[in-house]
Amino acid sequence: PLLIIAEDIEKEALATLVVNRLRGVLNVAAVKAPGFGDRRKAMLEDIATLTGAQVITEDAGLKLENAKLEMLGKARRVTITKDNTTIVAEGNENAVKGRCEQIRRQMDETDSSYDKEKLQERLAKLAGGVAVIKVGAATETEMKDRKLRLEDAINATKAAVEEGIVPGGGTTLAHLTPDLETWANENLKAEELTGALIVARALSSPLKRIAQNAGQNGAVIAERVKEKEFNVGYNASNGEFVDMFEAGIVDPAKVTRSALQNAASIAGMVLTTECIVVDKPEPKENTAAGAGMGGDFDY
Repeated sequence: PLLIIAEDIEKEALATLVVNRLRGVLNVAAVKAPGFGDRRKAMLEDIATLTGAQVITEDAGLKLENAKLEMLGKARRVTITKDNTTIVAEGNENAVKGRCEQIRRQMDETDSSYDKEKLQERLAKLAGGVAVIKVGAATETEMKDRKLRLEDAINATKAAVEEGIVPGGGTTLAHLTPDLETWANENLKAEELTGALIVARALSSPLKRIAQNAGQNGAVIAERVKEKEFNVGYNASNGEFVDMFEAGIVDPAKVTRSALQNAASIAGMVLTTECIVVDKPEPKENTAAGAGMGGDFDY
């Protein structure tokens, strides 16, 4: 198969490629080059280094009509979707290492946080490698479920790489409650103090819910966790208090932080909203109520 990566492909050329592909004359795919401007050129050079190919540009004095077979590179696998193209290369380790060192030097020299971020992305794509996870199952429904679970795990891992991990199971938020209460009482007054104490009380809610789902008293479990060290939390699977890191019960710090920030954002929006449209609860029938006496309503 032939993969063509170009800034743009004319309609006539693209139509020719499609016809040849449908007729089985040439197994070919064409994708648009990533990035834009000088960053696009750099990313094309990264791909060329990864595959052992040569970038054909007028800046290098090369034209497509003069391209030779030895200018092409090789890849072990290429996966193309609507939005992404993943290239799994083989060999060229020395060239890739050299390219990575060059990118690292550029990161050290630049003062722009934006440029550093983009260089970091290039370095991750070039040196990080690609893991191929094969999902198998007895039925298609089970396979889709496993795939979704894997995607969640991958996203959680990416978040953990960015900002680290913290004790899971609501442990981190519960341990932060006493510190927030102390800080609020020392630094805040009036409505601000009330709001901070409400947040402090809400921080224990995830742990309380987990304990309640396990058949325990959520309030009691939360208070016992607060008395222990920061790493110690409640393992709902066996009902024991354990070191969450040793037990493998962790959450990405980014997920915990984002959940709290988003909850605060929604709460702030509700407080400044004059009217909220919600579902009207259905009246709960009470068979024990006498005729004409009406029944209790569960709201």
